[in-house]
Amino acid sequence: MDIAKAVVLGIVQGATEFIPVSSSGHLVLVPWLLGWENPGLAFDAIVHWGTLLAVFTFFAEDLRRIVVAVVGGLVSRQPFATSDARLGWFIAVGTVPAVLAGLLLESTFEQLFGRPVWVAAFLLVTGLLLVVSERLHTRNRGLETLTVADALFIGIAQALAITPGISRSGSTIAAGLVRHLERAAAARYSFLLMTPVVFGAGLLQTVKLLQAGVNKSELVPVAAGFVAAAVTGYLAIGFLLRYLQRASLHVFAYWCWLFGFVCLMVAWWRG
Repeated sequence: MDIAKAVVLGIVQGATEFIPVSSSGHLVLVPWLLGWENPGLAFDAIVHWGTLLAVFTFFAEDLRRIVVAVVGGLVSRQPFATSDARLGWFIAVGTVPAVLAGLLLESTFEQLFGRPVWVAAFLLVTGLLLVVSERLHTRNRGLETLTVADALFIGIAQALAITPGISRSGSTIAAGLVRHLERAAAARYSFLLMTPVVFGAGLLQTVKLLQAGVNKSELVPVAAGFVAAAVTGYLAIGFLLRYLQRASLHVFAYWCWLFGFVCLMVAWWRG
């Protein structure tokens, strides 16, 4: 892969990991549409770390407070004494469904990455999830009102995103809206919830990469993809949090439907 392609795909990964239109779907469909080769294991592993860096950088203070509160709560034997401590435990609870899905179903859903038609079809499902969640969103709760039931519900939605084409951020934000969280609060929790999952995915891919061996010729393009994913991801987080304070998810649903439909038509035309 040359540097220009790596930068383009890094930007695609960084933006679509957070904007609710499915990063996995776009990383399958964009190279397929353009006739590019598969980015490969090295690229996949490193851009995961790029998006994780974006989250750590943007939410550094939030994550620091959560970790301090959780540790302090355990030391004082009052683990749920503060809102930050409770949020930390809710993130842990919400991560469990995705971990189970990854352990039990990863090999099954990995096969779909080689089937662009299925990925495009699941993009249409993502669009439907976004629209339905907006219809069901009738109240506005703050993040401080989060409950264990909310965390589990949103966590199950995150587990669905093991399917390429189902947006992780889209499914979790939509689940938050169904539980009547404010849009910006649902997005903030979605991004915090992703940190353990993306860390685990990045670590798993890195282990696979080390086992397969690193091709030195890939190092520069992969590094370019990492930087592009990190910078774009950071900007995408800020954009979406501001956007959801004043607007709905409908525009992202329309994009999923448009892009998914175009890909299905291209697949039909190519035979």
